[in-house]
Amino acid sequence: MVDEADRLLPAGQAGEVVVRGPNVMRGYLGRPEESAQVLRGGWLHTGDVGRFDGDGYLTLVDRVKDLIIRGGENIYPKEIEDVLYTVPAVLEAAVVGQPDPVFGEQPVAFVTLRSGFDVVPEDLIGHCRQSLARYKMPREVYIEEMLPKNAVGKIAKPELRKRFQDASAPAPGSRSTNEQIKARD
Repeated sequence: MVDEADRLLPAGQAGEVVVRGPNVMRGYLGRPEESAQVLRGGWLHTGDVGRFDGDGYLTLVDRVKDLIIRGGENIYPKEIEDVLYTVPAVLEAAVVGQPDPVFGEQPVAFVTLRSGFDVVPEDLIGHCRQSLARYKMPREVYIEEMLPKNAVGKIAKPELRKRFQDASAPAPGSRSTNEQIKARD
């Protein structure tokens, strides 16, 4: 694991997973700039965030590009998503960072519900409040009919982030079936 300055981290601290060896790629074909970026210092920077435990086992925490930095605190969206997935009504959950003029970013959650369940954002915020530190609380929860997917069927977080790029754009998931709530700070 390495930090943002590519310094090795001790066991227990989360950082980017890096690997090297004869089985690691030499680079991207015809993409020297991208190759130089991911192969810095002789290590392949995987884009995964992980930590080693005391026994040397690696646990993947999230993706570097999904990290939310709120007021200097690192928030891994997967931690919030895991809490949301413990709600029986939640079928899918995705958390992304929403730009914030004071804190830099705020976590925002998008969820879809299982058929036959009727949950409101206040219920989901309350559930998160029981398990998460205050700074990790989603600022807003949007209940959607569907979440955007990429070509391999994974939730397309870049699509969700795009909703916040233009401050004058309609609210995320502005369909009439959407519900939202602002978390109490």
